[in-house]
Amino acid sequence: MAHEGQQIENPITGQVMRFIQLREDELRIENAHPPTDQREPAHIHPHQESGGDVTKGSLVFEIDGARRTVSAGESIAIPAATPHRFWNESGEVARSVQFFRPALDIASFFETYFELARRGDLSASGDIPLMQVAVMVPEFADEIRVTNPPWPVVRATSMLLGPLARARGRRGRLAYGD
Repeated sequence: MAHEGQQIENPITGQVMRFIQLREDELRIENAHPPTDQREPAHIHPHQESGGDVTKGSLVFEIDGARRTVSAGESIAIPAATPHRFWNESGEVARSVQFFRPALDIASFFETYFELARRGDLSASGDIPLMQVAVMVPEFADEIRVTNPPWPVVRATSMLLGPLARARGRRGRLAYGD
């Protein structure tokens, strides 16, 4: 289970997160974001405001289709249910402090995702395999949802494949370092 002070690393992207505040009303995460050409999928946090402060370098955010570069000393806030993604194309490691309000269980999502990366269970581009998605959707539907394919399709596919995935040993939540 995620806890304050815990540090996790994604070996695919090199991103490092440290949970610095884990309360019911807010999660704060220190992040190191190496430069990358990879783009995470556009997603929403249906019940959470998210955002952060860039403390070093710059990050590019795509929010509801609009691109914005956020540099050191600048902040960004993303309303709940707003499609977004971000990346670092600056050529240097960027640092930020992200927030999620309320925290819900987004820390456990990151812990699970980074553990999948650590185990080598993600594609080279960081995508989660379909059978893993099938068991994660019921666990994290309140925290994070991809925008494509449409949510009803993702949910229906998860409902159909979830029992098979669980029978094959897939779990929706993983502790980092297990």
